[in-house]
Amino acid sequence: MEKRVLVSACLLGEKCRYDGQSKPDKRVINALKGCLYAPVCPEVLGGLPTPRKPSEIKNGRVIMCDGTDVTAQYKTGAQAALEIAQKMGCTVAVMKSRSPSCGKGIIYDGTYTKTLTKGDGICAELLMANGISVIDETEIEKLENEDYSK
Repeated sequence: MEKRVLVSACLLGEKCRYDGQSKPDKRVINALKGCLYAPVCPEVLGGLPTPRKPSEIKNGRVIMCDGTDVTAQYKTGAQAALEIAQKMGCTVAVMKSRSPSCGKGIIYDGTYTKTLTKGDGICAELLMANGISVIDETEIEKLENEDYSK
């Protein structure tokens, strides 16, 4: 049975990042061959525009660099991404590292100084809480080497 994978759309070349760009990753694209996958951008699913001001997580809230609290949009987008993953039967998600939405294990610390801290993005955290394994593009070999069947 083919792996069913949720994937950050920016890693596939979709220009949905905060800066209006994408971060296509050939390793991710190649690893997805033979998989059934759904590209998502939780920020866009949550109603945020592209481009948009950068956001970071601080004290459990997602705050844009201008002070605007966008936690609700991030949570809405995370929920929408989770629903897509569940409908497709995804058991794993390949997400963009360090993102306040998709980051796993390490994210920016909320000071806008490019300082990293331990933590998970809003969407990554929700996916993991609902039994979906999350890896980021730096761990893509896990997609090929580990069993993510239910």
